[in-house]
Amino acid sequence: MSSSSSRPPGAPAAPSAPASAGRPILRRPVLAPQPAPAAGRSAAPVPPAPRKGPAPARPRPAPSAASGGPVRGAPVKAAAAATAAGGSSAEGSRLNKRMAELGLCSRREADDWIAQGWVRVNGQVAEMGMQVRPGDRIEVDKAAQGLQQQRVTILLHKPVGYVSGQAEDGHTPAVALINPRTHWPGDPSRQRFSPPQLRGLAPAGRLDIDSVGLLVLTQDGRVARQLIGEDSSVDKEYLVRVQYGEVATNVQAAFPPAQLARLCHGLSLDGQPLKPARVEWQNPEQLRFVLTEGKKRQIRRMCELVGLKVVGLKRIRIGRVTLGNLPVGQWRYLAPHERF
Repeated sequence: MSSSSSRPPGAPAAPSAPASAGRPILRRPVLAPQPAPAAGRSAAPVPPAPRKGPAPARPRPAPSAASGGPVRGAPVKAAAAATAAGGSSAEGSRLNKRMAELGLCSRREADDWIAQGWVRVNGQVAEMGMQVRPGDRIEVDKAAQGLQQQRVTILLHKPVGYVSGQAEDGHTPAVALINPRTHWPGDPSRQRFSPPQLRGLAPAGRLDIDSVGLLVLTQDGRVARQLIGEDSSVDKEYLVRVQYGEVATNVQAAFPPAQLARLCHGLSLDGQPLKPARVEWQNPEQLRFVLTEGKKRQIRRMCELVGLKVVGLKRIRIGRVTLGNLPVGQWRYLAPHERF
Protein backbone atom coordinates (compact mmCIF):
# COMPACT_ATOMS: atom_id res chain seq x y z
CA MET A 1 0.00 0.00 0.00
CA SER A 2 1.22 3.48 -0.75
CA SER A 3 1.52 6.03 2.04
CA SER A 4 -1.07 8.30 0.34
CA SER A 5 -3.84 5.70 0.93
CA SER A 6 -3.07 4.75 4.55
CA ARG A 7 -3.19 6.65 7.90
CA PRO A 8 -2.23 5.65 11.38
CA PRO A 9 -4.97 4.01 13.45
CA GLY A 10 -7.06 6.56 15.40
CA ALA A 11 -5.81 9.54 13.40
CA PRO A 12 -8.61 11.90 12.36
CA ALA A 13 -9.55 11.97 8.74
CA ALA A 14 -8.35 14.99 6.78
CA PRO A 15 -11.29 17.33 6.19
CA SER A 16 -12.44 17.62 2.67
CA ALA A 17 -13.02 21.16 1.32
CA PRO A 18 -16.73 21.55 0.66
CA ALA A 19 -17.87 23.45 -2.36
CA SER A 20 -19.36 26.25 -0.22
CA ALA A 21 -16.34 26.87 1.98
CA GLY A 22 -16.82 29.42 4.75
CA ARG A 23 -20.66 29.37 4.57
CA PRO A 24 -22.51 28.04 7.62
CA ILE A 25 -24.65 25.01 6.77
CA LEU A 26 -28.04 24.56 8.32
CA ARG A 27 -28.55 20.83 8.84
CA ARG A 28 -32.02 19.41 9.03
CA PRO A 29 -32.85 17.31 12.10
CA VAL A 30 -32.59 13.88 10.42
CA LEU A 31 -31.42 10.62 11.90
CA ALA A 32 -29.15 9.54 9.09
CA PRO A 33 -26.18 11.67 8.03
CA GLN A 34 -26.52 13.30 4.63
CA PRO A 35 -24.10 12.15 1.92
CA ALA A 36 -21.41 14.63 0.91
CA PRO A 37 -21.85 16.23 -2.51
CA ALA A 38 -20.10 14.53 -5.36
CA ALA A 39 -16.70 15.87 -6.33
CA GLY A 40 -16.79 18.57 -8.94
CA ARG A 41 -20.40 19.52 -8.14
CA SER A 42 -21.37 22.48 -5.97
CA ALA A 43 -23.78 22.00 -3.12
CA ALA A 44 -27.23 23.52 -3.38
CA PRO A 45 -27.42 26.86 -1.61
CA VAL A 46 -28.67 26.57 1.92
CA PRO A 47 -30.20 29.52 3.76
CA PRO A 48 -27.94 30.77 6.54
CA ALA A 49 -28.70 29.74 10.08
CA PRO A 50 -30.25 32.40 12.26
CA ARG A 51 -27.76 34.23 14.42
CA LYS A 52 -27.78 33.63 18.11
CA GLY A 53 -27.92 36.61 20.45
CA PRO A 54 -30.38 39.23 21.61
CA ALA A 55 -33.60 39.67 19.68
CA PRO A 56 -33.49 42.47 17.12
CA ALA A 57 -34.82 45.80 18.35
CA ARG A 58 -38.33 46.62 17.33
CA PRO A 59 -38.57 49.31 14.65
CA ARG A 60 -39.28 52.74 16.05
CA PRO A 61 -42.58 54.26 15.02
CA ALA A 62 -42.36 57.20 12.69
CA PRO A 63 -42.49 60.50 14.58
CA SER A 64 -45.92 61.99 14.48
CA ALA A 65 -47.21 65.46 14.98
CA ALA A 66 -49.35 64.16 17.82
CA SER A 67 -46.27 63.12 19.78
CA GLY A 68 -44.59 66.41 19.14
CA GLY A 69 -42.21 64.90 16.58
CA PRO A 70 -38.80 66.38 15.89
CA VAL A 71 -40.25 69.41 14.17
CA ARG A 72 -37.67 72.11 14.61
CA GLY A 73 -39.08 75.42 15.68
CA ALA A 74 -42.62 74.15 16.34
CA PRO A 75 -43.88 73.93 19.92
CA VAL A 76 -45.15 70.50 20.91
CA LYS A 77 -48.53 71.91 21.92
CA ALA A 78 -49.04 73.50 18.52
CA ALA A 79 -48.23 70.26 16.71
CA ALA A 80 -50.52 68.23 18.93
CA ALA A 81 -53.35 70.72 18.52
CA ALA A 82 -53.04 70.65 14.74
CA THR A 83 -53.35 66.87 14.68
CA ALA A 84 -56.18 66.81 17.18
CA ALA A 85 -58.08 69.28 15.05
CA GLY A 86 -57.86 66.91 12.11
CA GLY A 87 -56.00 69.42 9.99
CA SER A 88 -54.18 66.74 7.97
CA SER A 89 -55.90 63.61 6.79
CA ALA A 90 -54.31 60.19 6.60
CA GLU A 91 -54.06 60.66 2.82
CA GLY A 92 -51.82 63.69 3.39
CA SER A 93 -51.93 67.40 2.64
CA ARG A 94 -49.77 69.99 0.95
CA LEU A 95 -46.56 70.76 2.80
CA ASN A 96 -47.21 74.49 3.09
CA LYS A 97 -50.63 73.82 4.63
CA ARG A 98 -49.18 71.32 7.08
CA MET A 99 -46.45 73.77 8.16
CA ALA A 100 -49.10 76.43 8.80
CA GLU A 101 -51.15 73.94 10.84
CA LEU A 102 -48.13 73.21 13.02
CA GLY A 103 -47.63 76.92 13.66
CA LEU A 104 -44.25 77.02 11.93
CA CYS A 105 -45.18 79.85 9.56
CA SER A 106 -47.85 81.02 7.14
CA ARG A 107 -48.45 79.23 3.84
CA ARG A 108 -46.79 82.06 1.95
CA GLU A 109 -43.73 81.89 4.20
CA ALA A 110 -43.64 78.11 3.78
CA ASP A 111 -43.54 78.49 -0.01
CA ASP A 112 -40.68 80.99 0.29
CA TRP A 113 -38.72 78.66 2.58
CA ILE A 114 -39.31 75.65 0.34
CA ALA A 115 -38.10 77.64 -2.68
CA GLN A 116 -34.94 78.56 -0.73
CA GLY A 117 -34.30 74.90 0.13
CA TRP A 118 -34.76 75.57 3.85
CA VAL A 119 -37.29 72.78 4.46
CA ARG A 120 -36.62 69.04 4.71
CA VAL A 121 -39.15 66.22 4.93
CA ASN A 122 -37.83 62.97 6.39
CA GLY A 123 -34.30 64.23 5.79
CA GLN A 124 -34.82 65.11 2.12
CA VAL A 125 -34.98 68.63 0.70
CA ALA A 126 -38.65 69.42 0.15
CA GLU A 127 -40.16 70.24 -3.23
CA MET A 128 -42.82 72.83 -3.93
CA GLY A 129 -46.35 71.45 -3.71
CA MET A 130 -45.35 68.07 -2.28
CA GLN A 131 -47.78 66.07 -0.15
CA VAL A 132 -46.97 65.03 3.41
CA ARG A 133 -48.61 62.78 5.97
CA PRO A 134 -49.12 63.56 9.67
CA GLY A 135 -46.24 61.25 10.64
CA ASP A 136 -43.67 62.83 8.32
CA ARG A 137 -40.75 64.63 9.92
CA ILE A 138 -40.56 68.30 8.93
CA GLU A 139 -37.38 70.28 9.66
CA VAL A 140 -36.72 73.96 9.07
CA ASP A 141 -33.27 75.38 8.51
CA LYS A 142 -31.89 77.81 11.07
CA ALA A 143 -31.63 80.47 8.36
CA ALA A 144 -35.42 80.53 8.09
CA GLN A 145 -35.84 80.64 11.85
CA GLY A 146 -33.42 83.56 12.08
CA LEU A 147 -35.29 85.45 9.39
CA GLN A 148 -38.57 84.84 11.20
CA GLN A 149 -37.21 86.21 14.46
CA GLN A 150 -36.45 89.52 12.74
CA ARG A 151 -40.08 90.02 11.74
CA VAL A 152 -42.10 92.46 13.79
CA THR A 153 -45.66 92.83 15.01
CA ILE A 154 -46.91 96.36 15.66
CA LEU A 155 -49.83 97.57 17.78
CA LEU A 156 -51.41 100.78 16.51
CA HIS A 157 -54.08 102.98 18.08
CA LYS A 158 -55.88 103.71 14.83
CA PRO A 159 -57.68 107.05 14.59
CA VAL A 160 -60.86 107.81 12.65
CA GLY A 161 -60.30 108.47 8.94
CA TYR A 162 -57.77 105.70 8.23
CA VAL A 163 -58.60 102.39 6.57
CA SER A 164 -57.06 99.25 8.01
CA GLY A 165 -56.06 97.71 4.67
CA GLN A 166 -55.12 99.04 1.26
CA ALA A 167 -55.84 102.66 0.32
CA GLU A 168 -59.38 103.02 -1.01
CA ASP A 169 -61.50 105.94 -2.18
CA GLY A 170 -58.66 108.33 -1.45
CA HIS A 171 -58.42 107.31 2.23
CA THR A 172 -55.02 106.74 3.79
CA PRO A 173 -54.09 103.22 4.98
CA ALA A 174 -53.21 102.83 8.64
CA VAL A 175 -49.73 101.54 7.81
CA ALA A 176 -48.85 105.10 6.76
CA LEU A 177 -48.78 105.98 10.46
CA ILE A 178 -45.89 103.60 11.12
CA ASN A 179 -42.79 105.79 11.20
CA PRO A 180 -40.26 107.01 13.78
CA ARG A 181 -42.24 110.18 14.56
CA THR A 182 -45.36 108.28 15.68
CA HIS A 183 -43.50 105.60 17.65
CA TRP A 184 -44.80 105.82 21.22
CA PRO A 185 -42.03 107.05 23.54
CA GLY A 186 -43.40 104.80 26.29
CA ASP A 187 -42.87 101.62 24.26
CA PRO A 188 -41.48 99.08 26.79
CA SER A 189 -39.91 96.87 24.09
CA ARG A 190 -36.95 99.24 23.50
CA GLN A 191 -36.88 98.05 19.90
CA ARG A 192 -35.81 100.53 17.24
CA PHE A 193 -37.62 101.24 14.02
CA SER A 194 -35.98 100.47 10.67
CA PRO A 195 -37.46 100.80 7.14
CA PRO A 196 -37.24 97.04 6.36
CA GLN A 197 -39.87 96.53 9.06
CA LEU A 198 -42.44 98.04 6.68
CA ARG A 199 -41.81 95.36 4.06
CA GLY A 200 -44.74 92.95 4.08
CA LEU A 201 -46.35 94.66 7.07
CA ALA A 202 -50.07 93.93 6.82
CA PRO A 203 -53.14 94.29 9.08
CA ALA A 204 -54.26 91.16 10.94
CA GLY A 205 -57.94 92.02 11.14
CA ARG A 206 -60.41 94.75 10.22
CA LEU A 207 -61.18 98.08 11.84
CA ASP A 208 -63.32 100.26 9.61
CA ILE A 209 -62.66 103.90 8.76
CA ASP A 210 -65.13 105.27 11.33
CA SER A 211 -63.76 103.14 14.20
CA VAL A 212 -60.80 103.66 16.51
CA GLY A 213 -58.71 101.47 18.72
CA LEU A 214 -56.31 98.56 18.61
CA LEU A 215 -55.13 97.45 15.17
CA VAL A 216 -52.46 94.77 14.70
CA LEU A 217 -50.03 94.99 11.78
CA THR A 218 -47.55 92.18 11.35
CA GLN A 219 -44.84 90.67 9.15
CA ASP A 220 -45.23 87.33 10.93
CA GLY A 221 -47.53 84.86 9.20
CA ARG A 222 -47.97 82.91 12.44
CA VAL A 223 -49.53 85.94 14.10
CA ALA A 224 -51.79 86.60 11.12
CA ARG A 225 -53.01 83.00 11.11
CA GLN A 226 -53.65 83.08 14.84
CA LEU A 227 -55.77 86.23 14.60
CA ILE A 228 -57.60 85.90 11.29
CA GLY A 229 -57.15 82.26 10.23
CA GLU A 230 -60.19 80.11 9.55
CA ASP A 231 -59.75 78.28 12.85
CA SER A 232 -58.95 81.38 14.93
CA SER A 233 -60.62 81.51 18.36
CA VAL A 234 -58.99 84.72 19.62
CA ASP A 235 -61.67 87.05 20.98
CA LYS A 236 -61.84 90.83 20.47
CA GLU A 237 -63.41 93.35 22.82
CA TYR A 238 -65.15 96.58 21.79
CA LEU A 239 -66.82 99.53 23.49
CA VAL A 240 -69.78 100.70 21.39
CA ARG A 241 -71.74 103.92 21.99
CA VAL A 242 -75.29 103.62 20.62
CA GLN A 243 -78.60 105.42 20.12
CA TYR A 244 -82.05 103.82 20.03
CA GLY A 245 -84.22 105.74 17.62
CA GLU A 246 -84.35 109.29 19.00
CA VAL A 247 -83.08 108.16 22.39
CA ALA A 248 -79.46 109.22 22.91
CA THR A 249 -79.27 109.22 26.70
CA ASN A 250 -80.09 106.37 29.06
CA VAL A 251 -80.48 104.07 26.08
CA GLN A 252 -80.33 101.06 28.36
CA ALA A 253 -83.71 101.92 29.92
CA ALA A 254 -85.42 102.20 26.51
CA PHE A 255 -83.85 99.23 24.77
CA PRO A 256 -85.81 95.92 25.11
CA PRO A 257 -83.91 93.13 26.93
CA ALA A 258 -85.14 90.63 24.30
CA GLN A 259 -83.25 92.57 21.64
CA LEU A 260 -80.11 92.50 23.76
CA ALA A 261 -80.47 88.71 23.90
CA ARG A 262 -80.61 88.64 20.08
CA LEU A 263 -77.32 90.54 19.94
CA CYS A 264 -75.79 87.77 22.03
CA HIS A 265 -77.12 84.98 19.83
CA GLY A 266 -79.68 84.64 17.09
CA LEU A 267 -78.65 87.09 14.36
CA SER A 268 -77.45 86.26 10.85
CA LEU A 269 -75.36 88.23 8.35
CA ASP A 270 -74.91 87.44 4.66
CA GLY A 271 -77.19 84.44 5.06
CA GLN A 272 -75.03 82.84 7.77
CA PRO A 273 -75.79 82.66 11.50
CA LEU A 274 -73.30 84.52 13.67
CA LYS A 275 -71.32 82.85 16.40
CA PRO A 276 -72.47 83.52 19.96
CA ALA A 277 -71.19 86.84 21.33
CA ARG A 278 -71.04 88.48 24.74
CA VAL A 279 -72.94 91.76 24.77
CA GLU A 280 -73.73 93.74 27.91
CA TRP A 281 -74.24 97.31 29.03
CA GLN A 282 -71.06 99.09 30.08
CA ASN A 283 -73.03 102.22 31.00
CA PRO A 284 -76.49 103.53 29.99
CA GLU A 285 -75.24 104.69 26.54
CA GLN A 286 -72.47 102.18 25.83
CA LEU A 287 -72.39 98.44 25.10
CA ARG A 288 -69.50 96.07 25.53
CA PHE A 289 -69.09 93.49 22.73
CA VAL A 290 -66.81 90.44 22.83
CA LEU A 291 -66.63 88.62 19.47
CA THR A 292 -64.71 85.62 18.15
CA GLU A 293 -65.26 86.46 14.49
CA GLY A 294 -64.76 89.55 12.37
CA LYS A 295 -67.10 90.02 9.46
CA LYS A 296 -67.05 93.33 7.60
CA ARG A 297 -68.68 96.07 9.74
CA GLN A 298 -70.12 93.29 11.86
CA ILE A 299 -71.00 95.24 15.01
CA ARG A 300 -72.62 98.12 13.12
CA ARG A 301 -74.73 95.71 11.06
CA MET A 302 -75.70 93.69 14.16
CA CYS A 303 -76.90 96.86 15.87
CA GLU A 304 -78.91 97.90 12.81
CA LEU A 305 -80.78 94.58 12.93
CA VAL A 306 -82.10 95.38 16.43
CA GLY A 307 -82.79 99.07 15.85
CA LEU A 308 -79.61 100.56 17.32
CA LYS A 309 -77.38 103.13 15.67
CA VAL A 310 -73.65 103.08 16.41
CA VAL A 311 -72.26 106.55 17.11
CA GLY A 312 -68.84 105.44 18.34
CA LEU A 313 -66.83 102.21 18.27
CA LYS A 314 -63.48 101.46 19.90
CA ARG A 315 -61.58 98.17 20.04
CA ILE A 316 -59.75 97.85 23.35
CA ARG A 317 -58.47 94.25 23.38
CA ILE A 318 -57.40 91.39 21.10
CA GLY A 319 -56.90 88.15 22.99
CA ARG A 320 -54.63 88.92 25.95
CA VAL A 321 -53.21 92.11 24.43
CA THR A 322 -54.90 95.36 25.45
CA LEU A 323 -54.82 98.85 24.02
CA GLY A 324 -53.87 100.22 27.41
CA ASN A 325 -52.71 103.83 27.47
CA LEU A 326 -51.33 103.85 23.92
CA PRO A 327 -52.20 107.32 22.55
CA VAL A 328 -54.36 107.75 19.44
CA GLY A 329 -52.27 107.78 16.25
CA GLN A 330 -49.22 106.21 17.92
CA TRP A 331 -47.87 102.66 17.88
CA ARG A 332 -45.61 100.26 19.73
CA TYR A 333 -44.03 96.85 19.18
CA LEU A 334 -45.55 93.64 20.47
CA ALA A 335 -43.16 92.70 23.28
CA PRO A 336 -41.43 89.27 23.21
CA HIS A 337 -43.35 88.14 26.32
CA GLU A 338 -46.77 89.18 24.99
CA ARG A 339 -49.10 86.57 23.52
CA PHE A 340 -52.50 86.99 21.93
